[in-house]
Amino acid sequence: MGALISVAAPGCALAGTEDEGQAGQDAGAGALAPAREVMEAEVAAGQMPGAVWLVARGDDVYVDAVGVTEVGGSTPMRRDTIFRIASMTKAVTATAVMMLVEEGKLDLDAPVDRWLPELANRRVLARIDGPIDETVPAERPITVRDLMTFTMGFGVLFDASLPIQRAIDELELVNGQPVPMTPHGPDEWIRRLGTLPLMHQPGAQWMYNTGSLVQGVLVGRVADQGFDAFVRERILAPLGMRDTDFHVPADKLARFAGCGYYTDEQTGEKTRMDRDGAESAYASPPAFPSGAAGLVSTVDDYFVFARMLMNGGVHEGRRILSAASVREMTTDHLTPAQKAASSFFPGFFETHGWGHGLAVVTAPDAVSEVPGRHGWDGGFGTSCINDPGRGLIGIVMTQSSGFLFSGSLERFWRSVYLATGSA
Repeated sequence: MGALISVAAPGCALAGTEDEGQAGQDAGAGALAPAREVMEAEVAAGQMPGAVWLVARGDDVYVDAVGVTEVGGSTPMRRDTIFRIASMTKAVTATAVMMLVEEGKLDLDAPVDRWLPELANRRVLARIDGPIDETVPAERPITVRDLMTFTMGFGVLFDASLPIQRAIDELELVNGQPVPMTPHGPDEWIRRLGTLPLMHQPGAQWMYNTGSLVQGVLVGRVADQGFDAFVRERILAPLGMRDTDFHVPADKLARFAGCGYYTDEQTGEKTRMDRDGAESAYASPPAFPSGAAGLVSTVDDYFVFARMLMNGGVHEGRRILSAASVREMTTDHLTPAQKAASSFFPGFFETHGWGHGLAVVTAPDAVSEVPGRHGWDGGFGTSCINDPGRGLIGIVMTQSSGFLFSGSLERFWRSVYLATGSA
């Protein structure tokens, strides 16, 4: 990584730029020119209006940006542009849970109904495509660990016609895409969830997303304060993540990136998940601060969080999380049987496992021949990786979901690994 230049501490202006917060290239930019080429091509092809990214190894930090903040706009992407980070929220939520575990207020192997009685005495669908009143008893309670490893028996489905999915939609639980947001507060949300059967037996397989939603409610119950207040007080404030929150206040909307397009690869249809500016779902405090997808952030803010995990839970000499908790979060906890029973993107479990709030790369893949990195993506088009074996941290933020699914994200990370000699 020696070709990359140290470009000042996070949050400061880049060397060689006149406008503080404006991202641009510096004398070390040549090392990551292939990454910039990938992003410039995406913008030129109309796949996204713009992007900001950060790559770091040790004290060497490189930040760059291309394009503009919104479709049809003229405001350039900047280092301090605020993005919807969607599922990159999950690692922050898992951190909150692990803090309570460290304090002895939670036990990973305890049934969650100790704190969430709405989830006691579960029933389970007799078959996933069957009526929601055809159920069998759960073989055991849901544990806190089940929430963390996404093996609670309830999660995202990709078939809107299933009776259980129709019931989820009717109850406005918003179990999948982050927008539109659920109108229910945490207590009402968990009450409604508790009226539905599980999709599978607890521990049987991995299912995406719902575990993080329940984690947020759990943290609020155990801490006896709002989940969002806990996150601000215990994580965001100590780390100095000043632009990270569950909504964008009015005085920061000028820095809030607009929502780009998602392009259906089969039909070519373009859709947008959210409106821009003051009309965004993220422009006001939510009724339900989502532990799965609720946060907005910047590359520098999330870099501080990622670096804390990379440093074993320490930030600027202060311990935020124990090293044991970080290991727990970044270790693959899924068994071969759980992976075999689970479905996600094609081939996902051939190279990935799941820790707490993030994925763990378990085998060589298209990005690197050496496994070991961990991190996760956000559905609006963001991504973060930590690679402890190489001391490498990478964050890229767009607001175009297609970036995740068109192969562009994979090409971007591959270019970063090749440029830094990490492949």
